[in-house]
Amino acid sequence: MLKIKNFFVLTFLILNFTFFNAYSEIVKKVEVKGNQRISIETIVIFGDIEIGKNYASSDINLLIKKLFETTFFSDISINLENNKMFITVEENPIIQNIVFDGEKAVKYKDAITELLSLRENASFVKTNIKNDIALIKNFYRALGYYFIKIDADIQELKNNRINIVYLINKGDKAKISKVNFLGDKKIRESKLRNVITSQESRFWKFISRSVYLDKGRIELDKRLLKNYYRDRGYYEVDIKSTNVEHSDGLGFILTYNINAGKRYIFKKIYADVAESLDEEAFLSLQSEFNKLIGKYYSQRRLKLVLDKIDKLSEQKELQFINHNILETLDDNGVEVKINIFEGDKVIIERINIAGNSVTNDAVIRSELIVDEGDPFSELLVSKSINEIKARNIFGEVSYKVLAGSSPDLKVLEILVEEKATGEVMAGAGVGTDGTSFQFAVKENNWLGRGVKLESALNVSQDKISGNILVVNPNYNFTGNEVSSNLDVSSTDRSDTSGFKSSKTGFELGTNFEQYEDIFVYPKISLAFEEIETDSTASAAIKKMEGNFFNSDLAYAISLDKRNQTFKPTRGYKATFRQSLPLIQDSSAIMNGIDFSKYHDFSDDLIGALKVSAKAINGIDGDVRLTNRLYIPQTRLRGFNTYKVGPKDGNDYIGGNYTATLGAEAQLPNLLPESYKTDISFFMDSGNVWGVDYSGLVNDTNEIRSSIGLSANVYTIIGPLSFTFAESLSKSKNDETQSFNFRLGTSF
Repeated sequence: MLKIKNFFVLTFLILNFTFFNAYSEIVKKVEVKGNQRISIETIVIFGDIEIGKNYASSDINLLIKKLFETTFFSDISINLENNKMFITVEENPIIQNIVFDGEKAVKYKDAITELLSLRENASFVKTNIKNDIALIKNFYRALGYYFIKIDADIQELKNNRINIVYLINKGDKAKISKVNFLGDKKIRESKLRNVITSQESRFWKFISRSVYLDKGRIELDKRLLKNYYRDRGYYEVDIKSTNVEHSDGLGFILTYNINAGKRYIFKKIYADVAESLDEEAFLSLQSEFNKLIGKYYSQRRLKLVLDKIDKLSEQKELQFINHNILETLDDNGVEVKINIFEGDKVIIERINIAGNSVTNDAVIRSELIVDEGDPFSELLVSKSINEIKARNIFGEVSYKVLAGSSPDLKVLEILVEEKATGEVMAGAGVGTDGTSFQFAVKENNWLGRGVKLESALNVSQDKISGNILVVNPNYNFTGNEVSSNLDVSSTDRSDTSGFKSSKTGFELGTNFEQYEDIFVYPKISLAFEEIETDSTASAAIKKMEGNFFNSDLAYAISLDKRNQTFKPTRGYKATFRQSLPLIQDSSAIMNGIDFSKYHDFSDDLIGALKVSAKAINGIDGDVRLTNRLYIPQTRLRGFNTYKVGPKDGNDYIGGNYTATLGAEAQLPNLLPESYKTDISFFMDSGNVWGVDYSGLVNDTNEIRSSIGLSANVYTIIGPLSFTFAESLSKSKNDETQSFNFRLGTSF
């Protein structure tokens, strides 16, 4: 038995020795066949071929693999004979041109070219064509072309060259027919629709890009929804999935599946200050922490606290200060620990900007909170990135930190991705107060300078106006906004006030945050106005006919403590405004105050209290007809806006003074969600009085008041708002309006 075993071992060794000798040989010379463009020297270099090396079969396999990786060849074979290596190759053709047949937009062609693995003047690898077609399809599907069809036509040319022609049939863009919100969402659909950017397609929304399926926009919607929920205490909200389904006859249905989870409050907030820092510098934070305890968890409120830490660090001249937060869930509360510590002592040596093919470097650098030579702070860098994102002129903004010329220096590289910054908006409305149309064209990054340019046209029942607005959000790198506006309008109030007017004006203004939450809005205006009175107007009104030129200095100071600008639920805003004449044919001073207070008693009840007062007084004569005051319809519901107050004959002339006081109770959850209706009850009161040009006209110094119900309904056409109101008190001149509705949309 042992002899048989030894026999098999001996046989194996002999065969193995014979096999090794058959596939192993020392190479003394290399010969190549089939190569036309690729020289033998190039093949030797890319294959790492060594003269005098003993090549086994495994070495040959590795050599073939290396040569295939160059993409120069479609077929390779290697033989060893008499110490010679014979390499036979078949070269891949060279791509001369890549053509996108069916796509006219240069920006899309350039974007697709960057995605492809096959490039012009490179080797054509047949196996890569399917992968590139898939990449192109994904590119178009992200733009909403879900029915895209692509074929590739390979055109053979002389000298082993080819053209690749991609035959692109984009088909119709996929439109969103319906948006659904499913799951334990806890918040009404009408509010969630205002959060996301995607919109349901309607025939009048032919201009809007938001009605098309876009993967990037859907991902943005998911982030917006998550932030919206977390800002309202739903700390563990989960946007489980986003489904896109196509239904024959209906189109694409976009569904967001939401699990809101429990609602949490701030249970405990405290700061853990590192021993190396002065703890007393941050003692004032405790009062800010106490304000939050017991309130619903809010990312926005927490961010305001972190901003105060940064301001304290600046005031105390503490450099290299960093902070992070550790949040722990406990039953229905969130415990927040804020770690304040001294970071690495590193200086920013240089800031590089990359990816801005359109936008000037200066626009990006002007938004940076940090600068070259400043201490490096992750917090301030992140804030700088957020400031750049807030300009809304880039698709993506990110950054990298690279090593500097020494260990204590860093290079900050900011990467941006340009995006389309033009917008077209159109809207229409119809209601008891007439029909209106709006059309606007906007460019948010004019000439790559970060300047906003807008042109708009508005048409209503008694007014046609148009304007061109230019806004520089960061004028001369001061952080202040500067705007200029050219306005042309024509107003016809023959039916109510007995006059027509045409006006051309120019405004130059700015706005800035002078102190925390205190904003200042100064502006200078020039205007030329022509007033024409009706033949039936009174003699006093006819005296005001003529041409007028005026120049005014106006300003407003506002303290804004609201939790949000759109549909606030808590906080207040107080504003004082004044207009002073500089040069005027009919000089007048205007003063006004506005105050609004909001309080959310619960999710089902939000209260609002609004107060306003305004006065205009002539200096060298009577107040001009077009400058006289009326109470806005939103402040005195139940009355016809331009048919309230002093009346001269048949003409309502407005007053020199107005005052309003209103209270409103919003009941967002009063009706089932299927009704898609928000209800509120209100009580409005106001007064408009004063006639400076005549003592014979009754100035109607009387309190007007009303009580009623208003509703906002989300319809397939657009938001429908209507008001039922009953006047409680009025002047004999006033015309009441028990029912008012407004149906509007944008497209």
